[in-house]
Amino acid sequence: MDFIKKLLYSILSVQEKFLRFRLQRTLGTNKPTKHKKFYGNGYLLSLDSLAEQEKAKLEEELTLILRTHEFNPLKIIEYIKKQNTKVFYINNIKNLHVIGENEGFIYPQKGFKALYLSLLTENKVQFNTQEMFVLTSENINKYYFIYHFYNWFTFKNNIAGIDSESQCLLNKYLFNNSDEEINKLQLADIYKLKDAIKQDKAAIEFVFKLCQQTDGAKNALNKLKDSGTNI
Repeated sequence: MDFIKKLLYSILSVQEKFLRFRLQRTLGTNKPTKHKKFYGNGYLLSLDSLAEQEKAKLEEELTLILRTHEFNPLKIIEYIKKQNTKVFYINNIKNLHVIGENEGFIYPQKGFKALYLSLLTENKVQFNTQEMFVLTSENINKYYFIYHFYNWFTFKNNIAGIDSESQCLLNKYLFNNSDEEINKLQLADIYKLKDAIKQDKAAIEFVFKLCQQTDGAKNALNKLKDSGTNI
């Protein structure tokens, strides 16, 4: 794992704090409210609590699907196909690196990237592609695959931050977080980037917890490091 992967937790934490500071300054607020709340029909509703509840519910459903398919990537792939997401196999991972992608889940694309992917996977000329999985082998690391499956599942459930634009911002920002680049961001982009960071961190935490439960806390971190994932 490279430096970015090894320190991703700390990087995401710093980035989120920095984005929150930049967002507060953009909005002109000095003391941010940690919990958004509003009243309705005599009760107090916390939006943060609702978000956590929805996340927990989604992850329970995701875990049930994984258990039903015995955490087996090949069986999960069959489930993915039944949800109208295509799965392709290619010979060389470097063919994906050309367009800045890695093996696993790939978001819907437009323009040149869509054209490249459609030619690579189906030998077709298309300038719009749907979400897909692109793999180089059926012998894929379980934790690597589950990380991508988590992102696919949240994408299918329309979770904020799991979309092409947000993920593109995340990939760009991870490698270039200079003030000059940050200053170019529009307010809408800041929100998208914040959501992307939050969801990527959630995917990492989910896989780590799963690894702890199935392989024990002692071996969890080593297995994640050896999985070759983006985490």
